[in-house]
Amino acid sequence: MKTIGLVMIVKNEERCLEKCLSQAQKLVDEIYITDTGSTDNTLAIAEKFHAHISTYEWNQDFSAARNFSLAQSDCDWNLVLDADEYLVSGKKEDILQFIEKGNYIGALQRQDSYKEANGEVSRSYSYITRLFPKGTRYEGRIHEQVISALPIAPLSLVFAHDGYLQDGKGERNLEILLDELEGKPEDPYILYQVSRTLWLMKDFDRADPYFEKFYRLVSDSGTGYRTSGVVSYIYNLLELKKYETGFQVIEKERTKSGGYADYHFACGTFYTQAVFSDVQRYIQYLPEIERSYLRCLEIGEVPEHEGVIGNGSFKAAYNLGVWFEVNGKKTEALSYYQMALDGGFRLAADRIKNLI
Repeated sequence: MKTIGLVMIVKNEERCLEKCLSQAQKLVDEIYITDTGSTDNTLAIAEKFHAHISTYEWNQDFSAARNFSLAQSDCDWNLVLDADEYLVSGKKEDILQFIEKGNYIGALQRQDSYKEANGEVSRSYSYITRLFPKGTRYEGRIHEQVISALPIAPLSLVFAHDGYLQDGKGERNLEILLDELEGKPEDPYILYQVSRTLWLMKDFDRADPYFEKFYRLVSDSGTGYRTSGVVSYIYNLLELKKYETGFQVIEKERTKSGGYADYHFACGTFYTQAVFSDVQRYIQYLPEIERSYLRCLEIGEVPEHEGVIGNGSFKAAYNLGVWFEVNGKKTEALSYYQMALDGGFRLAADRIKNLI
C-alpha cells in the first residue's frame, strides 16, 4: 500500500495548527513540518502530533520552502496543506482510491472565507493541486505552481480556509508579487495576483492600473484565472465609480464570461449602483438588474467555476427579493426571500418578517 505524507511549511501558526493537524492526521501516515522562524508555540503543537520537524531560513520564496519540506518526506505520495486549512469532508480511503486510479495530480476543493467591503463574511470555491507523488516540485516565489506533466484530477477532499480573514498577509504577498513583476512586467498571471491582492486590501486606486494592464494582456481562453480577474476588475471599477469603463468591460465579456454566475452577479451589482448614482443618466440599465440575477439562478452553483458561494443561489435570490420589494411586488419578493432563506441566508428572514 502506498504511504501518504502530510507536508507543511509553517511560521507562528499557534492560532490554527492544532485544529488543522487534529483533522488532517487521519488522512496520512506521517507528518512533516518545516518551520521558517516561529517564535510562538507552533513547534510545541507540531511535537504533540509526532511530526518530523525541520527548519528552513525564510528567503521570500514559497516554492523554495515547499521544495525543501517535500524533500524531508519519505512517503510515496504527499499531501500539502497550510496551517489555516481545515478538513470539512473526505477520508484516507478517498486518497488511496485516487492513487490507485493511476498517475494524476490531485486537486482538492477549498472554501475560502473573506470579508466583503460591507464587513460581511462570504465564502468562495477554489481548486488547488495538493496531492502528488514523491519527487514532484513547485515553482514561483508566491502563489506557487506544481511542476508536473501529469494530468490534474479532482480529489474527494474539501477543506475550509480562513487565512484571508487574518491581517498582514496581503502586505507580505504584495511585496513578493511586485518584486516578481519587475522581472516579468507583461505576465498576466502576476498582474492578476497583484491587482487581486490590492483589491482585497481595498486599495482600489492602486489596483486600477494593474487590473487594466491584466485585462489588456490576458488571453481570451486557456487561463483558469481569467474570469476571476475580470469579475474583480468590474467590482474595482464600481468602487472607483468608473461606470463608463465598467459598462464597456461588461459588454465585451458577455460572450467570454457569460457562462459564469459570478459575472452576472457582478453585472447586477454594477447596474444597481450605477442607476442609483444617476437615475436619469443610467435609467436604460434598470431592466438589466433583474435579468442579471435571474441569469445567476439559471446557471446555479458550479463549484468548478471557483466563484463566490451563493452567487448562483441564495445571494442572487436575496437580491431579486430586494429588487421586487423596491418595485412594490410583494408576492415575488417574498418568494425570492424564501428561496434565499432556504439556502441558509439569514438576512432574508428579517426581510420576510418586515414584509409580512
